[in-house]
Amino acid sequence: MKLVTNFGKGGGKGGKGSKQLYCHFLPWGQYVCGAGFHASRRQKYGNVFKTHLLGRPLIRVTGAENVRKVLMGEHSLVTVDWPQSTSTLLGPNSLANSIGDIHRKRRKIFAKVFSHEALESYLPKIQQVIQETLRVWSSNPDPINVYRESQRLSFHMAVRVLLGFRVSEEEMHCLFHTFQDFVENVFSLPIDLPFSGYRKGIRARDSLQKSIEKAIREKPLHTQGKDYTDALDVLLESAKENNTELTMQELKESTIELIFAAFATTASASTSLIMQLLRHPAVLEKLREELRNCGLLHDGCLCQGELRLDSIISLKYLDCVIKEVLRLFAPVSGGYRIATQTFELDGVQVPKGWSVMYSIRDTHDTSAVFKDVEAFDPERFSPERSEDREGRFHYLPFGGGVRSCLGKQLATLFLKLLAVELAGGSRFELATRTFPRLISVPVVHPTDGLRVKFFGLDSNQNQIMAKSNEMLDATV
Repeated sequence: MKLVTNFGKGGGKGGKGSKQLYCHFLPWGQYVCGAGFHASRRQKYGNVFKTHLLGRPLIRVTGAENVRKVLMGEHSLVTVDWPQSTSTLLGPNSLANSIGDIHRKRRKIFAKVFSHEALESYLPKIQQVIQETLRVWSSNPDPINVYRESQRLSFHMAVRVLLGFRVSEEEMHCLFHTFQDFVENVFSLPIDLPFSGYRKGIRARDSLQKSIEKAIREKPLHTQGKDYTDALDVLLESAKENNTELTMQELKESTIELIFAAFATTASASTSLIMQLLRHPAVLEKLREELRNCGLLHDGCLCQGELRLDSIISLKYLDCVIKEVLRLFAPVSGGYRIATQTFELDGVQVPKGWSVMYSIRDTHDTSAVFKDVEAFDPERFSPERSEDREGRFHYLPFGGGVRSCLGKQLATLFLKLLAVELAGGSRFELATRTFPRLISVPVVHPTDGLRVKFFGLDSNQNQIMAKSNEMLDATV
């Protein structure tokens, strides 16, 4: 299937400066354009240009100042605009679909889920899940598919730790595959036919909501032995504090949104992190040096005991590494808005009713504040250089404005804990001759998933003994 669109400031089909683009649809309804396509459009038409996407007029926006105007223009120039399939599958009660006062109220309720106090509560459980996942990876005699297994890790963390659900291994397996169906079709073409991706996504959503309702109703029965407050507990408490009673439907949609936010993007960033540590052993060694200097690594192994949130925050080089991974490999390409009035952006008129897509990746790739922009250089974020100090919209892996990602601190914490465990307790090597090519849909990930052989180490620097999957299942 092909879609013909027109480019340029000249307007309609065949107009001055117009250009035809052919986009090829992948089986799951995503589209992908030729390599370097957007770079060539920017060179020809500038950082703001008009096009059409899936039959709808669209303005594509790159550059810190242009993106700032879009993101800070929420409620005055633009409002949220998701594709129809995404809006339907996430549900009308989701934070993503909310606007105006309803969005502000729901965001306030959700904010407590990602507070410092809440993160401190989740941290030991997240660390435990990561440790035991790495043991399982290391016990496998064969290389693992990092992207696929990172999806499992992210999903496990979301369901067992954030939501506090007690589900069997069989139920977890079914939920994981159902959620994969949901994610693969959340941006599908909105064609409601029996075998379409959109219909498959709806079936997956309905199945997930049924399982989630069962888990929520059973949750009060499994409080014995629980030693921490999970995100769902915090959400319900926060709702009460804000004089709001969440309905079961609102809880189900909020739960799916929480898992969705943590699933594909965290798996993408985790895979990119591991790839860069493999590509740059000097960076991995410098991480280990920082852990040793902070008393967290001794004789090649992490010191026993739980990490504290303040200890993680104090690791400055680690912070630089995570920031650089997210700069070069932002999991999400950008976000969508719709113009509520006609306005001008970088000399281009944005008509009322047109969709606006701001590009995170293109903005990172073209920002003049970053020196040697294609190089992996964590120290560009060090206090001495602080290349991002010129303005926050040059660097926006989590978006910005009133819709910036609420879970960015949790996502960053997860990646930092993973990096600490990789640097302090694992040995790993690329299992293929060369590094794989990256593709960007639905999120950034390697074509082969990244094949890596893991070798865990105990305190005697010996390979760890094989651990059963049951150990992972008994984490929380």
